[in-house]
Amino acid sequence: MDGTLKSWAIPKEVPRVRKVKRLAVKVEDHDLDYIGFEGEIAEGQYGAGTVKIFDSGDYYLLEKKEDKIKVALLGSKLEGVYELIRLKDPKNWLMFMVGDRPYVTS
Repeated sequence: MDGTLKSWAIPKEVPRVRKVKRLAVKVEDHDLDYIGFEGEIAEGQYGAGTVKIFDSGDYYLLEKKEDKIKVALLGSKLEGVYELIRLKDPKNWLMFMVGDRPYVTS
């Protein structure tokens, strides 16, 4: 989105059914060159620890506002329509599934 990889840290399991809401903490955007990065980030560095790709696939931006993002995810693990709603603290968002098996045309 906007030429970068947008990222959120989700402390608990990503919701895979409707009505389950999760805190999603916005983290630093990354350059597209990092799209396939997996490995260790050294202690003392930003984002220190093990980096693993949780899922891969396609996404379709359905709606984008300052305080709301709605996407259709077509991944190998996550498939559905999801919303991210920004909370009072701009780094904290609420993530939840709003629809199953999206039908998306390009």
